[in-house]
Amino acid sequence: MKITEQPSQYRNLEQRSIREVLEIINKEDSFVPLKVRESLEQIEKLTEAYIRHLEQGGRVFYVGTGTSGRLGVLDAAELIPTFGIPEGIVIGIIAGGDEALRRPVEYAEDDPEAGWKELLKYDINSKDLVIGISASGTTPFTVGAVEKAFLNGIETGCITCNPDTPLARYSKYPVEVIVGPEVIAGSTRMKAGTAQKLVLNMISTTAMVKLGRILDNRMIDMQIVNKKLFKRGVNLLVEWTGISPQEAEKYLLQEGSVRRALNKIKKDGTNSRS
Repeated sequence: MKITEQPSQYRNLEQRSIREVLEIINKEDSFVPLKVRESLEQIEKLTEAYIRHLEQGGRVFYVGTGTSGRLGVLDAAELIPTFGIPEGIVIGIIAGGDEALRRPVEYAEDDPEAGWKELLKYDINSKDLVIGISASGTTPFTVGAVEKAFLNGIETGCITCNPDTPLARYSKYPVEVIVGPEVIAGSTRMKAGTAQKLVLNMISTTAMVKLGRILDNRMIDMQIVNKKLFKRGVNLLVEWTGISPQEAEKYLLQEGSVRRALNKIKKDGTNSRS
């Protein structure tokens, strides 16, 4: 039996108090970062591949179903406003399409050909990297996509929570975070989902840092899409250049991005700290 499907050691949960259930879940969740740390060497190799493919003009595809698929789509979507990368560079594919982001699509994950067909819609090629995300490591949609990519000379990776799975077999860069049975047996939206989210955060954030999308520890390429982010951009320009908030607002409105505004300030010679 797969570890992610093994029975929980916690019995009669419905008879326990709210506090007891919360403490059980919290206790189990506390193990997840430690298990992620045990997989840092694998995570590093996948991150290196991620960076290399983007540097060489390729793309990264996340492929998954259910919770795993939603996490991949979420990570891909958040990279655009947070780091200002163009759409279509990191792409999340979920079995069942956009509808599956909100509700389950029956049997979508059971077709071993469907994932590869989705990748073909993007003209997948050897410059790209395909990362399968599956807690079990056996989901047909995800395994099929990664296997076909592997057999067609496309580099592959995976994030899974079982050892020695079919998904890892077809992954050049497997990441296996073994978090153990879930409190609710088989409910991999819990520890397994948390582990996958942590790993995705680590990989994509580190990649954005190394690709120059961060200055110091700040989001210099974030998209200015609301008042909060506009104010954050103004504060960064004031901090970095010493100009007044009013001047910073003017430059940010003119240029539309913190990076371009900073470069324009330096070009104009209005940087009081240069």
